[in-house]
Amino acid sequence: MRVVAKFGGTSLGSGDRINRAADSIAAAVKQGHEVGVVASAMGNTTDELLEGIEYDAADEDRAEIVSMGERTSVRMLKGALAARGIEAVFLEPGSEEWPIITDEYGEVDVEETKKRAHALAGQMKDVVPVITGFLAEDHEGNVTTLGRGGSDTTAVMLGNYMDADEVVIVTDVEGVMTGDPRVVEGARNVGEISVDELRSLSFRGAEVVAPSALSYKNADLGVRVTHYQHGDLLTGGTSIEGEFQNLIDLQEQPLACVTVAGRAIRNSPGILAELSSAIGDERINIEANSSGMDSLTFYVDAEDADEVEALLHDEIVDDETLSSVTVEDDIAVIRVTGGDPSEHALPYRVTRPLAEAHIHLYDVVTSATSVSVFVPWDDREQALELVQSTF
Repeated sequence: MRVVAKFGGTSLGSGDRINRAADSIAAAVKQGHEVGVVASAMGNTTDELLEGIEYDAADEDRAEIVSMGERTSVRMLKGALAARGIEAVFLEPGSEEWPIITDEYGEVDVEETKKRAHALAGQMKDVVPVITGFLAEDHEGNVTTLGRGGSDTTAVMLGNYMDADEVVIVTDVEGVMTGDPRVVEGARNVGEISVDELRSLSFRGAEVVAPSALSYKNADLGVRVTHYQHGDLLTGGTSIEGEFQNLIDLQEQPLACVTVAGRAIRNSPGILAELSSAIGDERINIEANSSGMDSLTFYVDAEDADEVEALLHDEIVDDETLSSVTVEDDIAVIRVTGGDPSEHALPYRVTRPLAEAHIHLYDVVTSATSVSVFVPWDDREQALELVQSTF
């Protein structure tokens, strides 16, 4: 099989760990597998280099300076592989066979990068390419970078464009855990997790795989995260399943929003759980919910609206915090899932054309990887066309 293995900074943080990495690569090669390697800067080298730039450096100078960590790592790994009798070559920006090219806007030139990656893959039967992570090169030969988490992006991108069977992210955790083992007792490894789940966790602070990297994963490419101490590139860790898709979806059935108002709801611990439980106990699905300073809104199927109103009214009667409940019918929801992980203005991009068309927005509900807009049912088709036109 063809494997792209990415070694993070911690997994290359000492001579012993570099030897461990080289052993695992050599073992896979000797078993007959084609292996490409992506190397991060050793330890915290990149952060230390950035901290050392205490002057107003030009972007191209800054990129050259921070590239030194990765340039050192690939040389050390190449040397360690040579010592084990493994034919290897290190590649960095400026190398004749360097694969990752960016355009004048700093974005990856997909066509050129695919062509170069495919050519490089054709050599992997005879040699192990050891490639600097995080770095790229523009058409003029200047060093550019892929941003935070760029080594993960390098690995999954190349795995995709090289038609690899699997990308292995070698890091300092044994895959994805049920919780932070430094905080939660009994945290254990999750054997499998979907791209959607991991992207949501990554956007919210889970430092396992960079969200930008997962955008390059397709359904045919395996991605696995494993601990550097495991020592075997081909087993262990957490497998990341599926592929992340960009979708714009209009729910076919109308919704209703049921809103509960009350004094100082925001200062009433457990009130959301109590109201949600009252609805859930009757097996009624909540499509979404939102909160205001003194209100909570639940979006449910229109056919369930009367029952939900009655359930929540019972809660109001028994709770001095709550004042009243009201229902609005004939609401549509459009969900936008995915998009560029660096698209910080995604909610604005979705709502701007609706505002310009004077379409009323009942709510905008966002998550790490999606935006849902709630509009009048009669405006749903126009709203869908407007949202689609921005992507």
